[in-house]
Amino acid sequence: MTVQNPLEIKEKIILAIKYQGPVLPVHISKQVGLSILFASAFLSELLSEKRIKISHIRVGSSPLYFTPGQEYRLENFAHHLKSKEKDAFVLLKEKKFLKDSEQEPAIRVALRAIKDFAVAFKKGEEIFWRYFMIPETEFKPVETKPEISVEEKAQEVEEETKVVQEPERITLTFKTEKPSEPIKEKPLKIFDKPSRKKEKKKTPKKKLPSKKTNEKFFNAVKEFLSKKSIEISDVEGFSKNEMSLRIKVNDKEKLLVAYNKKRITEDDIIKAHKKATELNLDYTILNLGDTPKKINSFIEAVKKLSRIDKLE
Repeated sequence: MTVQNPLEIKEKIILAIKYQGPVLPVHISKQVGLSILFASAFLSELLSEKRIKISHIRVGSSPLYFTPGQEYRLENFAHHLKSKEKDAFVLLKEKKFLKDSEQEPAIRVALRAIKDFAVAFKKGEEIFWRYFMIPETEFKPVETKPEISVEEKAQEVEEETKVVQEPERITLTFKTEKPSEPIKEKPLKIFDKPSRKKEKKKTPKKKLPSKKTNEKFFNAVKEFLSKKSIEISDVEGFSKNEMSLRIKVNDKEKLLVAYNKKRITEDDIIKAHKKATELNLDYTILNLGDTPKKINSFIEAVKKLSRIDKLE
C-alpha cells in the first residue's frame, strides 16, 4: 500500500477546488480518494493556512470550501438559503444597496445572516448594506432637501400675501369728437368682489402603526438571545405583538414564540404549540412579564397527563 505525501494531497485538493469551484468535503473525498473524515481534516489544515476560504451558507449541514477569487460562484448556491434569508438576498441583489433602518425587522435579521452576500458599511451614523458583487464606490446617497426655517417660511408667506392684496387696476380713456370737453376717467375695477372658495374639510389621516413599537420589541428579543448566545437560524413570522423564530440551542433547532405582552394565556400556549407542531419542532415561549402561577400549574399538570377518558 503506497503512502501518499500530505503535501501532494493538499496540492491535489487545491487543484480540485480551483477546477470545480466551491465544494463540499464529500466532493473532495471522491476526487482525491480519501475518506470524508480525512478530506475534512485536510480542508481544515488548508483553511488554517489561509489557502482556501469557507462559506457561511450551508448545504445540508456542511459549509462550502473555495479558493480566493471564487466568491462570486457562491451565487449558484443561493437557493439553499432559508425563506427570509432568500427574500433578503433577492431584495439586495435587485436594489444593490439597502439602508438598514428602512427595512422591516425580519429582513434586517436576514441581512445579518447572509454574510456571504451582504456587506455592511457606514455612512455617518447610518448602516447600509451592499450586494457583495457591487463595489462601495457605486453607492450614491439620496440627497435630501435642506429644511426651510420657520422665519424663511413666514417671509415667503408674507411676500405672497402682498402680491395678492395689491391687485393692479386698469383704467380706460375714451375720446369724443369735441376735444375741448375732457371726459372724466372712470376706473374699471377688476377685483370688485373677490370670490371666496369654500374650504374643504380635511379628513383626519389614519395613524399607521408606529415602527418604534416593532423595533423595540424586536431589539429586546434579539438582545435576550444574544446574551444567552442563542443563534437565530430563520424568521417564521413577525408582527406587532408576536414573533416566531427558529433558533439553535446546543446545535438543536427549536421554535421560539415571543409575545409582546406581560401576561400570556392558555390560548397563547395552544397557538404556539400548533405552530411548533406544524414545523415538527420543540418550542419555547418568551413574554415581557412573569408567567402567572395558574399557567405554571397548568403546564406542570399537563406534563404528567397521559390521557383523558370519557365516562359513559
